[in-house]
Amino acid sequence: MSPTAFPTPHAIELPVRHALFAATWRLRGARGTDEPALRALYASTREDELAAAPWPPAVTAAFLDHQFALQHHHYVTHFPEADFLVIESPDGIAGRLYRERVPEGAPAGECDAVIDVCLLPAWRRRGVGTSLLRAVMEEATGRGRGVALQVLARNDGARRLYERLGFAVSATNGAHLAMRWRAAPG
Repeated sequence: MSPTAFPTPHAIELPVRHALFAATWRLRGARGTDEPALRALYASTREDELAAAPWPPAVTAAFLDHQFALQHHHYVTHFPEADFLVIESPDGIAGRLYRERVPEGAPAGECDAVIDVCLLPAWRRRGVGTSLLRAVMEEATGRGRGVALQVLARNDGARRLYERLGFAVSATNGAHLAMRWRAAPG
């Protein structure tokens, strides 16, 4: 299954305050040639979950390829105006940040959305994800918006990060929790 192409990238102005971004890392729009690295990134997010599966490596790889394609198709179909950003290090893609900003003129109370944020295992727990989310939150604050996201209820690490940043559970959607963050008033 071949995934749907990425939408044309928007201009990206998201200052990330982290030493890696000050030095050599950058955010850029995802493109079709990133697909192999993004597939590997996706697979890294499922390693723990699939470690106990009694499947041969080829079956696991086929399952992960299929799941990546389904997720990618869902994201680009349901969020056609989103920013599909890759986090690029000198060694290649280190992660991704998919986000959707509320259009100008949208009703008050609508939130920007973090659709997906993930990093390769080597870059987790180093403050990169926190810095990315803070950048999204600061940008949303400047536009008078909050930020919404969803997280697997069983993803304790991500939930703790989001709660530490001030996100609160706003709804339960099956295996996912909807979370929202609003900037403190003026």
